[in-house]
Amino acid sequence: MERFCFTVNWRYALAHAIVIVVANLLVSHPFPAAPTFLTWAAFVSPVSFFVTDTCNRRRGLRETRRMVRRSFVIALIVSFLFAEHRIAIASGTAFLLAQSVDAIVFDRMRRQAWCTAPMVSGVVASAVDGTLFFVLAFYGSDVPWISWALADYLIKLGMLVVFLPVYGAIVFSVSDTAAMTGAEHHGT
Repeated sequence: MERFCFTVNWRYALAHAIVIVVANLLVSHPFPAAPTFLTWAAFVSPVSFFVTDTCNRRRGLRETRRMVRRSFVIALIVSFLFAEHRIAIASGTAFLLAQSVDAIVFDRMRRQAWCTAPMVSGVVASAVDGTLFFVLAFYGSDVPWISWALADYLIKLGMLVVFLPVYGAIVFSVSDTAAMTGAEHHGT
């Protein structure tokens, strides 16, 4: 069982890291339909919150914290290789804090309706993520980062709604109730 937890946790960590690296590469590329308001990263980065929430629901807070730390290290190293260093630092800082907030808020709400924890934690963590990232990455630059940050947050909220059925399908594919509620993994 321990080996399975390790394997599953690394799969979550790698999924997380891939999402963050792709978002870091896309954040400097404006979305063509709204170049002064939006970057492509806004459509990718919300996936990371559902990776966190799925891990949290299935493995518990302790394993989720481990997964966030692992994915943080992977994403930071790869981002430093392929993205601008300021973006890599901003992303790493925002990622670590926002994912930690997401995990804690989700864990505190896990016994609510299945959709409550991922929605509330996603709303809060997206605000933390966007605020930290855009301030650290673009403050003092000539890009329209404030409008990007606002549009990014609105897109993240929309993506929370879009990804919620996928999250629900994953959660409800778990056959035993204890795994769905995270009762056996509810450690801190």
